[in-house]
Amino acid sequence: MEQQAIVIALIGALGIGAQWIAWRTGWPAIALMLLAGIIAGPVTGLIVPSHTFGELLEPVISIAVALILFEGGLSLNFRELRNTGTAVQRLLVLGVPIGWGLGALACYYVAGLVWPVAILFAGILVVTGPTVVLPLLRQSNVASRPAAILKWEAIVNDPMGALLGVVTYEYLRRADAGGTLLSVVISLIGAAILACVIGYAAARAVGWAFPRGHVPEYLKAPVLLVTVIGVFVLSNLIQQETGLLTVTVMGVALANMRLTSLRDIRPFKENVTVLLISGVFVLLSASLNFDVLRQFEWRFLAFLLSLLFIVRPAAVLLSLAFSKIPWNERLLVAWIAPRGIVAVAISGLFALRLANIGYGDGTILITLSFSVVVATILFHGFSIKTVARLLKVTGAPRRGLLVVGATPWSYSLAEQLTQMEVPVTLCDTSWQRLASARQAGIPTYHGEILSEATHERLDLGQFLALAAVSNNEAYNALICNEFAPEMGRDNVYQLGDASDEEDHRALPESLRGRALFAAGHGVEDIFRREREGWSFRKTRISEQFDFETAQADLPDGTDMLLLLRKNGTLRFFTHASRPTPQAGDTILSYVPPGGKPRRTKQESKTEKEAAQ
Repeated sequence: MEQQAIVIALIGALGIGAQWIAWRTGWPAIALMLLAGIIAGPVTGLIVPSHTFGELLEPVISIAVALILFEGGLSLNFRELRNTGTAVQRLLVLGVPIGWGLGALACYYVAGLVWPVAILFAGILVVTGPTVVLPLLRQSNVASRPAAILKWEAIVNDPMGALLGVVTYEYLRRADAGGTLLSVVISLIGAAILACVIGYAAARAVGWAFPRGHVPEYLKAPVLLVTVIGVFVLSNLIQQETGLLTVTVMGVALANMRLTSLRDIRPFKENVTVLLISGVFVLLSASLNFDVLRQFEWRFLAFLLSLLFIVRPAAVLLSLAFSKIPWNERLLVAWIAPRGIVAVAISGLFALRLANIGYGDGTILITLSFSVVVATILFHGFSIKTVARLLKVTGAPRRGLLVVGATPWSYSLAEQLTQMEVPVTLCDTSWQRLASARQAGIPTYHGEILSEATHERLDLGQFLALAAVSNNEAYNALICNEFAPEMGRDNVYQLGDASDEEDHRALPESLRGRALFAAGHGVEDIFRREREGWSFRKTRISEQFDFETAQADLPDGTDMLLLLRKNGTLRFFTHASRPTPQAGDTILSYVPPGGKPRRTKQESKTEKEAAQ
């Protein structure tokens, strides 16, 4: 028991540790998790999943994949689908059969599999899967439309691979008993329709119960998790492998019901998904068997190359032919198709079943599926950023600042940031208040930042930080609290007095953003200073003109607002953090009118020489 607990803790530490290293270094997380699992599994023997989990390994992984697919479905909003045109529908209706057919030809003529096994394995390979695509998109700066296409394809196509495998296997199993392909297809179509009905009915039940108070707030997340697992198991009991379709339909249906209850649950679900993806990938790579990999033949390498450079590109380019998707975006989608845990798990399952009905090539599926997963993760994981940059389908760089609230003070701030070559967008609900910024050529957004429509019209991915600086402190806090899960609590700032934990009249720290300025000035203080003639001043730090000298050169009462690193990173002076300026940085300060320096330059120079 203790050993199993240690292994489970090690799996979590390796998975999350790999994700953290990926965040710090920019390397693909899926490749690092794969490497961590290989070292802990077949290399060192610290983790042996089959020994630790025994018969529970397959159901644990199946339920984890179901929860990942459900959470992915929750992120699929039909408004985003409209932005992709007909690309997703084409990839589903045309891309899947084309990929299946070309994949079967590659499996037969290149990999050397017999036709029945080739057709079955090619059906499994049409999937990409959210377990690999979502971490890849999270780390890469791909433009919004191709990113949406890849995400929708990964989540919607994931159940398709399992269903195609089931169709082929069931036909092979029933062929000796006189069963026909038509009868198999009809029965599976009926099972798939029933799976969709179960998923949609479950979503409608949740959508009815949650808003009416039939489930208390503290039980909503647990009830949702249990419901997802329940409908997944129920669908699989009716027809094996249809559970993935059920949970996907349930997630998509809930995502488009606009349930306010899901807004509070979604951060929890996203955290659970990160844990599951990390754990599943470590388990996947730790399950690798070097004895199986020794069966790898040179013809399998040719098969991998044909899969990467012929099958996937041809399937995507043919299915998107004559569409409105630009060629550079088509090429990116055609290149990115990493396979993950679903492909390996289903291949392993059917390998055993095929062997039982007399198809010896089934055992080769395990070697091929692991090879496909490793090859696609390495090729696509390490190349997506470079390919996106070469094809010019990268999103706006995440170095901008979104300023919410158009006031004379925020307009002056936006002017200074523009002069410092920092991308800034000024947002307000009043067209008139944005007039000065528009006339000065400063990018603006006219609308309510908290509206769901904003996510369609404004690319929030381009902003590294947000500053809520309207004349309403409570509204500023509401904005920061809304965007903190997406941008990070340390990247949302506001005007408003720094909260005091002992002051029952102040907003608590957990409900607001970081207070701008080290002193945490309130809204009234800043606007009063604006009327008194306070202004912004830029100070460049160098080896000769260091931070101490710069401080001495500023008037008494000056408040430092932000720091622009020479690499373009913005750091704010807040009540909670005070960044240390270095040579090459630029400080933006708020200074009083007609103020004199704290010390003369000669006094500062004399004190510095005396200290040396």
